[in-house]
Amino acid sequence: MTQPQVQAKRTETLPKGNFDAVIVGAGFAGLYMLHRLREMGFKARVLEAGSGVGGTWYWNRYPGARCDVESVQYSFQFSDALQQDWDWSERYAAQPELLAYANHVADRFDLRRDIQFNTRVSRASFDETAGRWVIETGDGARVTATHCIMATGCLSSPNMPAFKGLETFAGERYHTGYWPHENIDFTGKRVAMIGTGSSAVQSIPIIAGQAKQLFVFQRTPNYAIPAHNAPLTPQYRRAIKADYAGLRERARKNMTGIDFDYSDAAALETPPDERAREYETRWQRGGLSFLGAYKDLMVDQAANDTAAEFVRAKIREKVRDARVAELLAPKNTIGCKRLCIDIGYYETFNRPNVSLVDVSESGIEAITQQGVKVEGREYKVDAIVFATGFDAMTGALLKIDIRGKGGLSLREKWREGPRTYLGLGMAGFPNLFTITGPGSPSVLTNMLPTIEQHVDWIADCLGYLRDHGLARIEPSEQAEQDWGAHVGELAGRTLRYTCGSWYLGVNIPGKPRVFMPYIGGFPRYIEKCSEVAGKGYEGFLLG
Repeated sequence: MTQPQVQAKRTETLPKGNFDAVIVGAGFAGLYMLHRLREMGFKARVLEAGSGVGGTWYWNRYPGARCDVESVQYSFQFSDALQQDWDWSERYAAQPELLAYANHVADRFDLRRDIQFNTRVSRASFDETAGRWVIETGDGARVTATHCIMATGCLSSPNMPAFKGLETFAGERYHTGYWPHENIDFTGKRVAMIGTGSSAVQSIPIIAGQAKQLFVFQRTPNYAIPAHNAPLTPQYRRAIKADYAGLRERARKNMTGIDFDYSDAAALETPPDERAREYETRWQRGGLSFLGAYKDLMVDQAANDTAAEFVRAKIREKVRDARVAELLAPKNTIGCKRLCIDIGYYETFNRPNVSLVDVSESGIEAITQQGVKVEGREYKVDAIVFATGFDAMTGALLKIDIRGKGGLSLREKWREGPRTYLGLGMAGFPNLFTITGPGSPSVLTNMLPTIEQHVDWIADCLGYLRDHGLARIEPSEQAEQDWGAHVGELAGRTLRYTCGSWYLGVNIPGKPRVFMPYIGGFPRYIEKCSEVAGKGYEGFLLG
């Protein structure tokens, strides 16, 4: 990654409360953005709603929470010393270790002195006369900045459906995205789990091991591939550290920004026996590389069906009750929704204290004082866990009242779906940047390299503006329109539109059905961003 070679010096002193850049969010994106800007001599401040760093891994503390990308790859690469010093304990790091890593980064680079915790941003508006952003917080305080950088995350706005009677429930209520910081023990309790997405897949085996009875309410089943998680041996860690540069280079050339093998073979051109062996090999290896078995899995439904049926057969092998197995076996396209990584998920439904409740047809009738009501039957429970996902990609941004030129609100601009240029900025919103925003690869990739690429691009852009005596930058309407058409056109070539996924916002009532991430792959996206910068920020208006 490009790094400044010398410490740049400021030529002016800004009044207290006025900054070159305000960064919203102290997750991995906010931490690295602050580090880059400080190294360049910019005066920057991070505003963070929580009381600590970590973003996703600060808030998501539910049982079993862990990353679905291997630890050694889900990590920063901007500092080789950091890579060499930090030792990951498991193949897939759990939340406590990921949070410890975020804290280590904050301490190692002395970032906390420029982070203001317990500060939720409520409004950000562009003052056209001053050419500055005015950022207001929940306590009424204001700061101003030339640039406002949103590091608010893609999955950081938990979705709580408006269940009838929710407020009447007398027991304990939890959402996997807002988990308490203290330990929650379900021993001896009757628990309802609503949802079967990634956080449910991770937490259900652990909660089932504690609870007297666990009722899992499932609307749509999800595909899960075993993690085969294990401790990392000292020999493995040494081998990784000896070749970190090679690993990162290989990953950068892959669509997802992850170093694993993508096949050039086509499923439908491969003999069935050979195809089955390949799927079995990847199943035994575990993890997200399963979908890399064949190049046509996400563009040809017949090819996709071969992989989907393989996984359905595995589910039938694992779950003893044939009726339950069929309910757990998804019928939709594999990979249309985000693939889950599990540790004993399907086997959990063999436990006598676990019951699967199908709500695909009737839905949940109501939350009652004593539990959950479905088709007239009340399931009495002591606690409800809502694993109902997130308002992905746009939710955290739209919770803030963001207003650009002429008072244009981002909510109004995105009324029919998010529109950006490269997922980095929006026309009508000068000097506003979004890290891994809609229209960028983001959630379809390894988030850490994606974050670093965005942060480096933004930092280099701010350096370019300073070096050329420029004060403003924003995408042109035409560039934004063309990029949006390109993102949509690429997504339309794949099977991603064949189910109601959060990639499309279908899980949020009233949200426009727009495929939000860029599906063209990490290398192609990097090339486009580099080309834009190399041509003096082509497609942007500078002034």
